[in-house]
Amino acid sequence: MSLRLREIPLGLDEDESALPFKVAETLSLEVTRIEALRIVRRGIDARKKPRVLRVYTVEFTVSDEAGVLSRHSTLARLEAVAEVALPEARTMARSHRALVVGMGPAGLFAALRLAQHGMSVCLLERGKPVEERIRDVDRFWTEGQLDPASNVQFGEGGAGTFSDGKLTTRLNSPWMRLVLQTLVDFGAPEEILIQAKPHVGSDRLRRVLIHFRKALQALGVDIRFNACLSGLECHEGRVVAGVLADGSRAVCDSLVLAPGHSARDTYRMLQGAGVRLTPKPFAVGVRVEHPAELINRIQYGLASHPKLPAADYTLAWNDPETKRGIYSFCMCPGGEVINAASEPGGLVVNGMSLCRRDGLFSNSALVVSVRPDDFDSADALAGVRFQRRWEEAAFAAGGGTFRAPAQNLMGFLGRKGGAVISSCRPQVCAADLEQVLPYFVTLGLRRALPHFDRKMRGFVTSEATLIGVETRTSAPLRIVRDESGQSVSHGGLYPAGEGAGYAGGIMSAALDGLKTAEHIVSIVVNGSSK
Repeated sequence: MSLRLREIPLGLDEDESALPFKVAETLSLEVTRIEALRIVRRGIDARKKPRVLRVYTVEFTVSDEAGVLSRHSTLARLEAVAEVALPEARTMARSHRALVVGMGPAGLFAALRLAQHGMSVCLLERGKPVEERIRDVDRFWTEGQLDPASNVQFGEGGAGTFSDGKLTTRLNSPWMRLVLQTLVDFGAPEEILIQAKPHVGSDRLRRVLIHFRKALQALGVDIRFNACLSGLECHEGRVVAGVLADGSRAVCDSLVLAPGHSARDTYRMLQGAGVRLTPKPFAVGVRVEHPAELINRIQYGLASHPKLPAADYTLAWNDPETKRGIYSFCMCPGGEVINAASEPGGLVVNGMSLCRRDGLFSNSALVVSVRPDDFDSADALAGVRFQRRWEEAAFAAGGGTFRAPAQNLMGFLGRKGGAVISSCRPQVCAADLEQVLPYFVTLGLRRALPHFDRKMRGFVTSEATLIGVETRTSAPLRIVRDESGQSVSHGGLYPAGEGAGYAGGIMSAALDGLKTAEHIVSIVVNGSSK
């Protein structure tokens, strides 16, 4: 058994070597009794800016641990640590052919876990390997040449490849440590194991993906790129094969479907095949971009410090009249706004940061909740059409050349604005964002921004630019599944991840992929299925 002590503060000028002494002082022990101390969490406390603290959680051992716990029974920050054992991968007693569709986090982790269990795994990705994909995306950002099959949305790693690489989730799962450690094993920085808000960065994620691919191949996974699922072959109510766009078949006993939230043709195919789909809420809005030093001053009271990362923020306000939530989403400190289009004639933006988060700007989505009653909720694909309508409006407002429409924040509020300055490539175009957003989104943002400024003084400023539109915050529908992880309408079909409507980021999607794999293993071992 070991002990865990939380909320140990260090000033910016204190060294982490002081931690054992802090622990000893808190517990009234000789420092020599503190053994095997390791940092398990590091965060920031900026509530008393500019006196910013780094806050640590550590684990350690001492002799007479029971006695230490008893003497400090009223110290809520101190607790015993019990190791949580995860199910070990085991070789299946019989052969099982698993087809995994999509190489985003859900598909990658599902394929890895199934292969570790000894299953025969075929992994399909509609896009290209990450090395080729990077070149296609860079060409789009520099020249405006969009490849609908290889872009920010489609290709190895999924949409998260071009993101901040945030690894936060509200889920409390014992599998989180496994996901983080796997990423570290494949090249992510070890810091993610202890950061309160871990992130990898888009540049490091690309290297991680290459190592991930090699590990899958070493386990015998058959990886096929440029392989788009275009149909399902069923027998007696069960999926027995996936049909590819080139007409070939991939025979399977289980099909893990992790398509990503932008695979609109896949959604259409599923609806045509009679797979049970249901609309779900999502959100629509804009990206807001500030100078990074401005956000640092607001959050830290300091423009910068060598021991502080670029500052982040979280904002939320519920409109009492419309009952809609307006909130920040996918905040990218020291990052850039990116053009994330995947269809000709449509434009959508997102945010991205590199590992060091040392860019001149910080950005975040500012979005308003969209409910199924905002569109034809009787049709599961109505949310897709809703998204596309505003993406097409944004494309038109940018002049039809993938220039993102942008507006100074003060001008958006009807005040005297300033220049439109943005990191977004290939370019931005000055526009009235009211023309590219639903009325209730424009209204919600204008009502929420003064509340956000009261929480973060200086947030509403002429130094900020709004860029539109952010429509793909999450999937607009859910592929309905039951407690066994299978589609309620098609046995053997396992919807997983963000595109299936069951996750909201890299971490939760990876966890859902692992959970889906374990569902399949349980069915194979126990011999039960639909």
